[in-house]
Amino acid sequence: MTAFNRSTCRRLKKLRQIPSVWEGDRRAVSPGFANASELDNDQGECILWVDGSESVIRALDVVPLSAGPEAVVRTLLRAMESPHSSVVPARPQKIVVRDREIQFFLRGVLQDLDIAIDYVQDLPLIDEIFRGLQDTLRSQSPQLPPDQSDRLLSSAYEVWEDAPWQILDEEKIISIQLSTEDEETLYISILGMMGMEYGILMYRSLDSLKLFRQKVLMADEASEELQEAFLEQDCFFVTFEQLEEIDRPLKRKKHRNGSSAPPSDGFEAIGIQPAFGSLHPLEGMRPVLYEDEATIVTLALTALHRFFQQHQSELETGAFTELLNRYRLPDPQNPQAKVSVKVATMPDLAAELFDMTTAAGLEELEYALAESDSPILRDDLVPDDTFFSLGSMSWDILDALRLTVQHHQPAETDFPTKADSFPVILIQTSRPKALTMIEQLQAANGLASICFNPGEDPFAGLQYDLGLLQTHNGELHLFGEFENDDPVHLQARRKWDQRCKKTGGYCGLIIAKGWKGASKGNPNLKDMMALFEVRSLPPDELGLGSLQLMPSMD
Repeated sequence: MTAFNRSTCRRLKKLRQIPSVWEGDRRAVSPGFANASELDNDQGECILWVDGSESVIRALDVVPLSAGPEAVVRTLLRAMESPHSSVVPARPQKIVVRDREIQFFLRGVLQDLDIAIDYVQDLPLIDEIFRGLQDTLRSQSPQLPPDQSDRLLSSAYEVWEDAPWQILDEEKIISIQLSTEDEETLYISILGMMGMEYGILMYRSLDSLKLFRQKVLMADEASEELQEAFLEQDCFFVTFEQLEEIDRPLKRKKHRNGSSAPPSDGFEAIGIQPAFGSLHPLEGMRPVLYEDEATIVTLALTALHRFFQQHQSELETGAFTELLNRYRLPDPQNPQAKVSVKVATMPDLAAELFDMTTAAGLEELEYALAESDSPILRDDLVPDDTFFSLGSMSWDILDALRLTVQHHQPAETDFPTKADSFPVILIQTSRPKALTMIEQLQAANGLASICFNPGEDPFAGLQYDLGLLQTHNGELHLFGEFENDDPVHLQARRKWDQRCKKTGGYCGLIIAKGWKGASKGNPNLKDMMALFEVRSLPPDELGLGSLQLMPSMD
């Protein structure tokens, strides 16, 4: 039998022994009890240790059904050394249990601690406490109203399959006006374009939305101000958490009737856990929706789904223009009645929020530049999921691209075309990320030059050729790291330098979509979204010297 080691026994015997009788037991619990939701299949037991003399709970744990009697001892140990409430650490004079197996196990484990262990048929204090805990649990409101739960989950599933975060960032706001009794208007912000957390925020006022963004832009990461700003939001929310790694693309699954309907087991089949709730400055975060709130959220999600289905092609272009639709939707509380809903994009607000973000970024940049004499080297412009290469394109294709590309930054002056082709850097990613990258370059007043600069990792003893993009606001952005002894890169760099010499130092940056398509690595003209014609800056003119990789201090 497992027993305490000598040092543990000595430590426990130093605790003051009090003349009291403790009751101990383990009881089966229902889903939702304490942290029982974390257990496999929601099957678990509650271990409880109570001081019968003081009528207080000293320790409580929820464990899986498979946990052995050692779990009872671990909870008892906490009851002695780190009890709940305001009671002091102590050893009891006597312990009573109603399970013979636990009694014999405890007698063996506690034999050196001078504690009597007796068996009794009933534990009235634990019975009373456990009844109170279960009554409290039963009286708690469910996360969703039972009569609306299926409809709300179905609406959330349709939005999940729409995957709006692939085409809209959180600054592109959509308004939803509901002709309910309260004439509610919600302002929808989409989370997830950066691939971190997918969700829908439904602000109940524009003031709350703007105030939250202002506070987030001003606050430091992980600061108390950021947490306070989060809790001061006034909105409903729906978030989607992936419970396990699943190789599943975020795309709609069409069924025979042409609709995006969830499978019978819904989110569980794809390993996604939706969470619903509300945030309010006076309530904080509440992971529960009541009847009227569930109705509003269901209507909003249903209207969003219809809007995305109707305008997907327009939204995918990246141009956030004025779009408006009206719908008549069934009332979730009264399916015989209809609710009028108006859904509209808000391009002016999106531009205002973008300017707010840009202004905050420039202010942060100015502060950083004032604190440092060295130019800032950033690695957050080019997305992780990106194909990039050094290459060239024929002069005929370049002329055609200048006429067809969505965004074109021409060269400042005419340059010679003596080279066999025009040297270019190709960066190919998804359409949303390409659009974000183009917007960031525009916000930085455009691209100034393309550079290659030596770099080194002193810890690994590696030498690199760093590909850099220099913007007009003075920033340097890393787009690629190439090992100096890579023969493929060495050959590409030689051709690059030769061509740049013949073009008078001019080259190009192409940003293209289609990273996951058949044109990956070889985009067509229709895949190319931006062309920047700039100078190729030599390392000595850049004046940085060799850049060293520094260890992170996080």
